[in-house]
Amino acid sequence: MTARTLVLLRHAKADDPPGLKDIDRPLVMRGRLDAKAAGAWLATRGLLPDLVLCSAARRTRETWHGVALGLAEAGAESGPEVRYERQLYSGDVDDLLDVVRVADEDAATILVIGHNPTVSDASVRLAPDEAAEAFTGLQTAALAVHRCTGPWTTLGPATAELVERHTARH
Repeated sequence: MTARTLVLLRHAKADDPPGLKDIDRPLVMRGRLDAKAAGAWLATRGLLPDLVLCSAARRTRETWHGVALGLAEAGAESGPEVRYERQLYSGDVDDLLDVVRVADEDAATILVIGHNPTVSDASVRLAPDEAAEAFTGLQTAALAVHRCTGPWTTLGPATAELVERHTARH
């Protein structure tokens, strides 16, 4: 069976100006730079996504934009398919896994850009034996790289080993 890679990315550092709806919160400059650093890190690891599943929130869309810039500057030649999913904004771990489970089986590497606690909880659920007791969740612009061997439709608890965690900083 073909190995598949699921990369979970918590959005980069966002602003929280008064009077702005949560879904409309933009990234701060540090967040933009960290998102770009996340893209460069992915490129250096050869983790080029075939599919990006991104929350519909502004801060996650801006995080993807920064990641895409980092990938391109590091030499990634083509852009992946990108889908903006409302479920990744308002949903829980089951919703996140449901969105991945219906992904095209030709996608060998999927990047999910979302929010805490959902992305951190998903990482722990996918590899509960590898979750360190001291793990308190992914920081902003942090990535968790998981590998699995079955089809995306079988993704669930304890089905994707944690290969690496990284917090991107410019």
